Amino acid sequence: MLGDAKPTILVVDDEPIVVDMVQRYLAREGFRVVTAATGPTALKAALDPERPPRLIVLDIMLPGVDGIEICRRLRREAGATMPIILLTARHEESERVQGLGIGPDDYVVKPFSPAELVSRVKAQLRRVEMDTRPPRADGRLRGGDVLLDPHACSCEVRGEPVSLSPKEFDLLHHLMAEPGRIFTRDELLDAAWDRNYAGDPSTVTVHIRRLREKLELDPDRPMHVKTLWGMGYKFDPSASA
Repeated sequence: MLGDAKPTILVVDDEPIVVDMVQRYLAREGFRVVTAATGPTALKAALDPERPPRLIVLDIMLPGVDGIEICRRLRREAGATMPIILLTARHEESERVQGLGIGPDDYVVKPFSPAELVSRVKAQLRRVEMDTRPPRADGRLRGGDVLLDPHACSCEVRGEPVSLSPKEFDLLHHLMAEPGRIFTRDELLDAAWDRNYAGDPSTVTVHIRRLREKLELDPDRPMHVKTLWGMGYKFDPSASA
């Protein structure tokens, strides 16, 4: 679990069926869930000084004060910085853009997959966690034979420059930023692709294979980017050829 043992998620929706479904899926993943069905109760819960939520799942269509107005008040009036994921049944692109212009971090269109929503929640919390980590001295990441420089968008392997595609670079950067940690394909998909990308996680497998062909002396027996069968991938910082 990210950060706290049980990060608090505020779910705001006036449809009991939706609230119950989202609450069950989030609780299953170890989150503490609080709920609200109206704008005023949502604002009160969002600004709870005792236990503020780490993230808000916010429906746009609410009685009294709608989700867009709640988001505006939280961002502009209260200065709240927790991630906000909007739930919307609206499909017009202009309305999506309007929604994203007032402060939410992501949106999910109804009807939605609860599993997808949980994945979006985790991705936003990981982003916040990464943003609050202290920066490295020069920003460069080194592990074994690999040197990655995010500022210069460059990579060296065994002292020689290696050309990586943008997605290969993003994947390698995510793996090297937390050496030894095991990432699932879904986590890497969230990290390296646009949050609205609806592709197959097997896309990650293809890019990992291409990455290994550029990093490893023997791509079939990788020393740097390793597979943990049934779990995911990790970067081994102690590997060298």
